[in-house]
Amino acid sequence: MSELPEIFDRIARRTGGPAPRPEAPIVPKTSIAGSALVAVVAIMAFLGALTTGAVLLVAGSANEWQSDVAREMTIQVRPQTGRDIEADVAKAAELARATPGVAEVRPYTKAESARLLEPWLGTGLTLDELPVPRVIIVRLQSSAPQDFDALRASLTRDVPNARLDDHRGWISRMRTMAGTAIAIGIAILLIVLAATVLTVSFATRGAMAANQNTIEVLHFIGATDGYIAEQFQRHFLTLGFKGGGIGGGAAVLIFVIAGFIGDRIVGTATGDEVSALFGSFSIGFFGYVAIAVQIALIAAITAGTSRRVVTHTLSMVA
Repeated sequence: MSELPEIFDRIARRTGGPAPRPEAPIVPKTSIAGSALVAVVAIMAFLGALTTGAVLLVAGSANEWQSDVAREMTIQVRPQTGRDIEADVAKAAELARATPGVAEVRPYTKAESARLLEPWLGTGLTLDELPVPRVIIVRLQSSAPQDFDALRASLTRDVPNARLDDHRGWISRMRTMAGTAIAIGIAILLIVLAATVLTVSFATRGAMAANQNTIEVLHFIGATDGYIAEQFQRHFLTLGFKGGGIGGGAAVLIFVIAGFIGDRIVGTATGDEVSALFGSFSIGFFGYVAIAVQIALIAAITAGTSRRVVTHTLSMVA
């Protein structure tokens, strides 16, 4: 706006009359097209913020899963003809306790091992005739080494019907799934930003067409392309912040409500399942900061795209 008073003063000197003053900006602050753009940007910001929150939830839950799984190993002792499974379980547990880096060893009883099959076989079944393996949970110290070849060799020698599972395969699958989910989320964010750029480009061209006469008059009285582009940039920056704030605020509200509901159902069966999948269902302080940064980024992209389109269009006309 710094150039506009000088331009009107120049008109006054040429005409010898009082200097006219602008009563309205080049681009009207309120219009149907502007309201529509705010709505579109709000939708884009809402989708982007939801995606960001979902990515953070998946990444946090995956880290917790990997940490929990990495701190445990299991030993399966299979029944074998001619061998005493109770003695084998006791021997395997003794070997595990003697291994450096092991914090706790807990053999499952026969009844507990049978209950592990209830989700697939149901309840009320007699499993005495089935070769149900016995499970031993081995919890590791936080600083435990990840090489347990010595324990595996001892089990092979003294308890040949026992098998050690260090869960490396599960950790690899979890890491792959989490990486895939994060990559999909990033791709969605890029699509949202690209759609925002295209929408703002079309809206800017429409605003320029609607204000073509005003732009021509400003050119006639000496306004530069940079000044005109700045007016459009400020206008669309305001629209970008407004739409981004509405969409991002709605997404934040959803996460706050979801976190509140998650806290209320803690301890229930549903709450335990949700907690196992999504943790506390809270994106935390960093998540809210990321959404705020995303709102500012959308506003900056809206303003920058508008300025680029205006500058390019005016240079083509010139």
